[in-house]
Amino acid sequence: MARAYPGAVIPAPVTTEATAPPAADGPAVSAAGIDVALRLLAGRSLVALTGAGLSTDSGIPDYRGPGSTARTPMTYGEFRSGEPARRRYWARSHVGWARMRRAQPNDGHHAIAALERAGVLRGLITQNVDGLHRAAGSSAVVDLHGRIDEVVCLDCHDVSHRDRLQRRLGLLNPGFVDAAGAAVTAPDGDVQLDDTAGFRVAACEACGGVLKPHVVFFGENVPKHRVERSYALVDALTADDALLVAGSSLTVMSGLRFVKRAHRNGVPVVIVNRGTTRGDPLATLRVEAGCSETLSALATTPCARERSL
Repeated sequence: MARAYPGAVIPAPVTTEATAPPAADGPAVSAAGIDVALRLLAGRSLVALTGAGLSTDSGIPDYRGPGSTARTPMTYGEFRSGEPARRRYWARSHVGWARMRRAQPNDGHHAIAALERAGVLRGLITQNVDGLHRAAGSSAVVDLHGRIDEVVCLDCHDVSHRDRLQRRLGLLNPGFVDAAGAAVTAPDGDVQLDDTAGFRVAACEACGGVLKPHVVFFGENVPKHRVERSYALVDALTADDALLVAGSSLTVMSGLRFVKRAHRNGVPVVIVNRGTTRGDPLATLRVEAGCSETLSALATTPCARERSL
C-alpha cells in the first residue's frame, strides 16, 4: 500500500472560478494542486502515461474532455467488414490527415522531453497516436496504440509512411480534401464527414492487400510486446518514484491497467487532467489543471534542472 506523503491531501477548497470541489470518490481536487504535485514529485524518478488531453493544446481534440463531442469511432470488426466501411474510413482519414500532419508539439510535449533529457523521466507510455512526443524530442516512448503516421498491410504486413498513401489517395481522389470544407476534425485523425460515396481506396503497393492505419482500433488488441514493455517500466518503479498520468480519463483498460499495477505495487500515482478520471480512487493526488502548464512547471523545477547538469 502506498505510504502517505506530506501535502498529498488537499483540504476541500472553496468553490470559485479558479477551483473545483473535491471528487466524491477520489482524492481532493484543486487548481492550486500544481504546487502540491511539484512538492510530491520533487526528487522522484518518473514514468509518464499520457492521453489525448495532452495534445489538445496542439489543436487535436480529445475524446472525453470538457466540451468534447460524443462520437463512436470505427471498430476493427467494422473496418474488416468490407469495402464500404473502409471507403468511409479512408475518405474521412484522407481529409483529417491533411490537417493533423500539420500539428506541432505543445509546451506539454516539450516538457516531457525535457524531463527525459534531465534524467527525471525513465520512460513514457502514450495512448496518443499523433507522434507529437517523438516530434518534441522524446525517445523512450511506448506508442501503446500505434502511430497514425504509419500504414500497415493486413495481408503482407508491410509498413509504410502515411504521407506516401496520402499522395496516392490524392491522385485517386483529386479535389476531395478541398470539397470537404470545414468538416470537424476528430481525435483519431479523421473528420466527421457524411458523403464518402465515390471515394477510391488504395491497395497495398507490395501485394494488393488491405491497408489499415498502424493504430489499434476499438475491438483490437494492443500488441503484446508493447503491453509487456509498459508493464516493465511501471514494475521498475518503487515507492520512492512515481507514475505521472497526464491528459487521460483512463476510461479504457489499456491505460488504466498500468495505474492499477502502480497502485498495487505501492507506487505513488499523480494524475493531471481536466475532469474526473476512472483512476481517481487509485491516485495519491489528482490535479485539476492543464497538462501544458503543469508539466512545464515540473520541468522547470530546480530539482529537474539540477539533475540535467
